[in-house]
Amino acid sequence: MIMQTIKASVVKFVKDEDGLTIVEYAVAGGLITLAVVAAFTSLGGAVGTAIQALCQAVSSTATCVAA
Repeated sequence: MIMQTIKASVVKFVKDEDGLTIVEYAVAGGLITLAVVAAFTSLGGAVGTAIQALCQAVSSTATCVAA
């Protein structure tokens, strides 16, 4: 009886096309997340470099610490 219930659930899941839509959204979300992480990583490096340059320009001593 339990095996029949499991089999029926698996067959229902395979035939259900809503699951495919969820997978598509998950893949799209993952790609968007990767793009955002790459953009922030690149932007963070550029901002850090600019802050370091400003700190060295303002300070007469080399007390600037890279974050």
